Amino acid sequence: MAKNLIIVESPAKSKTIKKFLGKNYEVVASNGHVRDMPKSQMGIDFENDFEPHYITIRGKGELLAGLRKEVKKADRVFLATDPDREGEAISWHLCQALKLDPSKTSRITFNEITKNAVRQSLKQSRDIDMDLVDAQQARRVLDRMVGYSISPLLWQKVKRGLSAGRVQSVALRIIADREAQIDAFIPKEYWTLEAQFAVKGVKKPLVAKYYGNPEKKEITSREEIQKIMEDLKDAEYQISDIRKSERVKRPPLPFTTSTLQQECAKHLNFATRKTMQVAQQLYEGIKVKGHGTIGLITYLRTDSTRISEEADQACKAFIADNYGAENVIEGTNAAKDKKKIQDAHEAIRPTYTELTPAQIKDSLSRDQFRLYQLIWKRFVASRMHSAKYETTSVKIDGNGHRFTSSGSRLVVPGFMTVYQQDDDKEEANAVLARVRAESVLSLDDLKEEQHFTQPPAHYTEASLVKALEELGIGRPSTYAPTISTLISRRYVAKEKKNLYLSELGDIVNEIMVSAFPSIVDVNFTATMEALLDGVADGSVEWKTIIRNFYPDLEQAVNQAEEALEKIEIEDEVTDEICEHCGRNMVIKYGPHGKFLACPGFPDCRNTKPYYEKIGVSCPKCGGDIVIRKTQKGRRYYGCINNPECDLMTWQKPSPEKCPDCGGMLLEKGNKLVCADPACGYLSEKPKS
Repeated sequence: MAKNLIIVESPAKSKTIKKFLGKNYEVVASNGHVRDMPKSQMGIDFENDFEPHYITIRGKGELLAGLRKEVKKADRVFLATDPDREGEAISWHLCQALKLDPSKTSRITFNEITKNAVRQSLKQSRDIDMDLVDAQQARRVLDRMVGYSISPLLWQKVKRGLSAGRVQSVALRIIADREAQIDAFIPKEYWTLEAQFAVKGVKKPLVAKYYGNPEKKEITSREEIQKIMEDLKDAEYQISDIRKSERVKRPPLPFTTSTLQQECAKHLNFATRKTMQVAQQLYEGIKVKGHGTIGLITYLRTDSTRISEEADQACKAFIADNYGAENVIEGTNAAKDKKKIQDAHEAIRPTYTELTPAQIKDSLSRDQFRLYQLIWKRFVASRMHSAKYETTSVKIDGNGHRFTSSGSRLVVPGFMTVYQQDDDKEEANAVLARVRAESVLSLDDLKEEQHFTQPPAHYTEASLVKALEELGIGRPSTYAPTISTLISRRYVAKEKKNLYLSELGDIVNEIMVSAFPSIVDVNFTATMEALLDGVADGSVEWKTIIRNFYPDLEQAVNQAEEALEKIEIEDEVTDEICEHCGRNMVIKYGPHGKFLACPGFPDCRNTKPYYEKIGVSCPKCGGDIVIRKTQKGRRYYGCINNPECDLMTWQKPSPEKCPDCGGMLLEKGNKLVCADPACGYLSEKPKS
């Protein structure tokens, strides 16, 4: 009997596949990539048309020797690495490293690790798709050129150990631009007015919000709201309009990599990296009681919302049996076409809809269960009918002013029987259901409230992934490693889900923007992704991209080396005296920023926190205001006498005092703003 060898990436995947096949199939794992460009050098032959130089990854020699023995025993070899560009490239590298005979080697792919999918893939085996391999090679070479050309420049200009990446640098710029918007934001005052009306015959009051007079009006000052309240003091109120309507909420689409990462961040508090790690476990296979080792979800790197017809029908049958046939959606629930989507894979869905989260909970870890439950509920909900709401809106007029009140009542739950998002939680207003056009109203209470507009929100991992996807930067497989790199390099600090630009990240971003504007240009990077897609579909030759890209990069690097003023990070001597040995302490740089250290190291190991004074006195206690950092590295300004004095602000205080109230002024972009929002003083920042 002929012996067949199947090579996959991971042992977990090989274990899952092995159970679907007979004794004449052997399944082994390569443990990911087996070849790559060398770490110690660029690894690109510029004299030979940018040909990449590949070597065996350190530690993989013994594994490859074992694979060669298995290949010799086999009559046919099937390469079953992941169904994407990187998986295709791993298969090609295995061919090269193992010197596989093309006539005895085939490539197979499956979107889910199930018996049917694996057996069907064996019937539809094919040659390696060199267009996909070349697209991956082009990405790898581009990233290597950028990283290995610019990183040494950062080492020279800033400090060793820094790195620049093609996608990473753009993501850093996006975060830096948002930080600049937040710093420059000037809050504006506005007021809201809420009325409580007693409705004759109804026990609970009707709450309504001020709308206008009667056209919509923004209230921007205390004087305005006082005048409105004076007008309303003796007003008579009547309902001028009441409307009921139906609103339909469509079911959500199944998960893509991006939307899965966003929902996991919001609802499960998972970092993008953790989401992908747990999803990989569910995809490769989990030992489930009564079923053995099975893959529980489809492939996790996708930007498509397409679902196979077989999975669609199976899910609809499950819904009909468990939730009623009336809840099954007609046709398909698919996204509108987007040019950026590569429709190579299905959306992320459970491989077996009938395996409910509750049934397999005992076989999963807590994180695996929570993620599987989210994917399962979202997929089942995507095949269900829309939810329907009855909405009621009321207009109440009095003395030329108008209040409005609205609410919704869920009439048909539809998909919400299974899955609810934050925006599905509608604000119900039970009183509205009993209000009629002829209802008699009397004013019980008026409540005014002062507000200030808020700056744009800091990016979270979820919102950054969404921004990268919308801008066409990177692909599903790159979101998690890009964010992880920014955090691990300390360019970005993560606190309570928010991402903040660090001092180091600010320096690196400034260098990249000034010296390499095209590398960190959003449109340029998105265009490059489109070109890589062109390589994958065979319409663009991969080395054409490299030939056009490298000369500009080389010129920019040469200019940067000459033009950039070196940022010296040498030991700065301070007036602080070491109490152990009497030397003047110096400023050192550590993973968390600056600190004071004795220059007598290693004889004297004394260190202290370093507080950089900004030349402004604390308005509370008169101490110096210094630059401080949170535990994660985010910079803020506080009193040197902390914790006795609790002064703290994210914006830099100005030496000048507010001319209106005498309080502290803060620098926001090119403006000076009073720290007390109620004061509202604003002026141009003096040019230094």
